[in-house]
Amino acid sequence: MSIKAKKSRVGKTTKNSLKYIASESLKRFITLTGIEKVGAFVRRLTSVMERPGRLFVQTSPQPIEKEQECRGLTVISANLWHDWPQYRRSMERLEAFAQLAENHQADILLLQEVSRTAQFQTDDWLSRRLGMTSIYTRANGHLHGIGFEEGLAILSHHPLSRPELRQLTPESSKFVHRLALGSQVDTPCGSLLAFSVHLSINGKQNARETEKLHSWVQEVSDTMPAFVGGDFNASESSRSISNLKQKWLDTFRHLNPLADGTTHEIRWPWGKPLRRSRLDYIFLKAEQTQWKLLEALHLETPGHKHSDHRAVLLRLAPAYVKINR
Repeated sequence: MSIKAKKSRVGKTTKNSLKYIASESLKRFITLTGIEKVGAFVRRLTSVMERPGRLFVQTSPQPIEKEQECRGLTVISANLWHDWPQYRRSMERLEAFAQLAENHQADILLLQEVSRTAQFQTDDWLSRRLGMTSIYTRANGHLHGIGFEEGLAILSHHPLSRPELRQLTPESSKFVHRLALGSQVDTPCGSLLAFSVHLSINGKQNARETEKLHSWVQEVSDTMPAFVGGDFNASESSRSISNLKQKWLDTFRHLNPLADGTTHEIRWPWGKPLRRSRLDYIFLKAEQTQWKLLEALHLETPGHKHSDHRAVLLRLAPAYVKINR
């Protein structure tokens, strides 16, 4: 081998050694400075900031009969309380809610705080457990980014179509998204629209969101009847609810003008109530002459509660249907 060839080989070996040393030094620098951890944190942060928009549809495992007699409809709206990151008694609470829906023969479920983790997806489990079709959308968190997310869902024993989604918080709101999810439901009593809603706690922001919600529902539904149910995070005396009650029918209060409407309680550590509020509603947007309200209740499961909110139930039927009670 010539001296020139030997020098070339030595030069390449030296370059490879320098590359190895530089690579190891870079890895050591990244480890010592925490850049890798910062990068992972940034990726998680970016995922949480991602705008909602994707819809997930689960078709029912049970065939739906197309021709059925209209015997009225039962709608339940419920905040399922995801309880992140503790998930206390989550499966026990979900099974209790599933039994509640079965016992009251719910046709349509309007759900909030529907959680998803890498191990468990609430909307999918409930859909299979109850034999219902479902539509789900993420609101906050991010399943693939941080291993947890929560959102809105609509479940039905009748076909769902024309899913609609609207973000009610401003585009500048990156970490907390408040949404409304809607879908057409084709029932034996006719087609209607159902909306699941979860609004902000802040009073001023809540008022702006209810205005956007009303305009959007009116636009989407046009002349079709619609249910709008969910956790509105506003009391009956708030401006938000007062304004909505002038435009849509507050179904529970219509049938129960003097009843205690509490759906959420905050208690002192020793058990006494600190604050009792009505935060959960089902509004009806329709001509009152077309539908008759049969029953409106606030529900909680016996024994252990399924959530920190009571569920809201509405039974109704088209005006032409005779109901034997």
